[in-house]
Amino acid sequence: MQLLWKAENPASIKDVSEKLGLKARSVNMHLLRLVQSGLVSKTKDGYYTITDSGKEEIGFPKTDGKLAKKVLGKALPEKAFHFYRGIDQPTGISSDSLTDFCEKIKTLDIRSVGFHAARGDFEAWISSLGDIELAKRLELIRREGLAGENLRQRLHKALRSRCDELLKK
Repeated sequence: MQLLWKAENPASIKDVSEKLGLKARSVNMHLLRLVQSGLVSKTKDGYYTITDSGKEEIGFPKTDGKLAKKVLGKALPEKAFHFYRGIDQPTGISSDSLTDFCEKIKTLDIRSVGFHAARGDFEAWISSLGDIELAKRLELIRREGLAGENLRQRLHKALRSRCDELLKK
């Protein structure tokens, strides 16, 4: 199930079997059991994705309307994220909400993006907002060792996807 959570898009049996190094038949049987238990869902075109119940099963807190509202809401001024280019090099830019943060990442000085990503600052702030799942996703991106525009694009994609998901709650 963690493989399906780590995948940013629904995965086919072929995708899952290749990543796990298992035969498609074995993966198919396992996925069918996960679908029957409600931990994974299957799309009409045969792709699999983890469900909210599946996310809870692997240790993420339930993402309900209350959590979504908390995560998407405005943080107090003292809890806003303040962007820096480096130690003692503030940009003068801050974000007081996840949606604002998502938008600012798109145009922020790339040095600031790299500085904060490498230190795990984004994960820590998002965790403080209450979104453990998104913080973990950003940690995975950090561990990929991306830099520059590739890093910015991956972060923005993860942030935008999560904002869209939370807005639906």
